[in-house]
Amino acid sequence: MLTRRLYCAAGWLVCAAVAAVPGWAQRWEFGAGAGGSFYNKKTISGAAGSADAGFDNNLAVSAYLGQSGQWVGGEIRYTYEQNGMKLTGGSTQYTFGGRSQAFQYDVLIHATKPDAKVRPFLSVGGGMKLYEGTGKDVAVQPLGKIAVLTRTTQWKPLISFGGGVKFRVGERTVLRAEVRTNMTEVPAEVITPISGKVSGWLLNFTPMFSLAWTF
Repeated sequence: MLTRRLYCAAGWLVCAAVAAVPGWAQRWEFGAGAGGSFYNKKTISGAAGSADAGFDNNLAVSAYLGQSGQWVGGEIRYTYEQNGMKLTGGSTQYTFGGRSQAFQYDVLIHATKPDAKVRPFLSVGGGMKLYEGTGKDVAVQPLGKIAVLTRTTQWKPLISFGGGVKFRVGERTVLRAEVRTNMTEVPAEVITPISGKVSGWLLNFTPMFSLAWTF
């Protein structure tokens, strides 16, 4: 029930922001960047034992297009992450290729005006995230009595929040540093429990630097 309420709240916020764009949008901003991609782990426990399941830390790349006014802005964003999947139980570890793609809309609230050289901001939004298992299938996986890592795909609704700073380094050029946290439910069709279950939030932290152009 809590998960559904959070998704609904994020969805209404994004819809309200999109509807309000014509009222406050004044300047376009296009940017692209790269950074780290870090996940928390989830424990799968059952009669066959327990194992930690999750994604290895790796890199993320992202691109966005947005509009900004005096204080409020909005942007659409695409993010690609190459994070392999991993199961760890006792001294046994099994890895499997994986990646994800996220499509989202974020509302940005700025602390200074558009012409400021330093412009801190907070962001909140939502969208969808596609998890993909890309490893090679094997007949028997280690820890397969607890969970299996699958060569499949699964979409999950996404909630996003974060913050950062924009530095104006030229008349139309902006350097941007930020940290984002994306939240989804665990993709249980990609990381599939066999004994027991897995639930709760999968958190993805992405510190990132971007270079942007305004027009």
